[in-house]
Amino acid sequence: MNPASAYLQFPFLLAAYGLTLPFFIALYQAFKLLIYIDKNKTFSEGSVGALKVMKFCATIISAFIIGGVLFVAVFLDGDRAGIIALGLYFTFASSVITTFAGVLQHLVKEVVDIITENELIV
Repeated sequence: MNPASAYLQFPFLLAAYGLTLPFFIALYQAFKLLIYIDKNKTFSEGSVGALKVMKFCATIISAFIIGGVLFVAVFLDGDRAGIIALGLYFTFASSVITTFAGVLQHLVKEVVDIITENELIV
């Protein structure tokens, strides 16, 4: 509709598709983690792996958003403050998820190690 920004259509679509892929992978891993919790296998290697993948996906999402904010800040003219602020909000949210998943992964890994050590003692 707007010829001045028509050249941004394909990079925007590529970035949107690239951003949704790690989001849906992390969503699937969260579903797997809930299944592990439901089957009383909360403290297992599968839970640690799911949390690791979720942490990695949240990091990729943060990197995509930071790349998009830098692209907007450098290459686009006009009023960019709203887009940059929105990108920073989503980056902060994704960073919180990364941190939470990392801490939870570490704690679950420690419990799994303690459980395996206790099984070897008995």
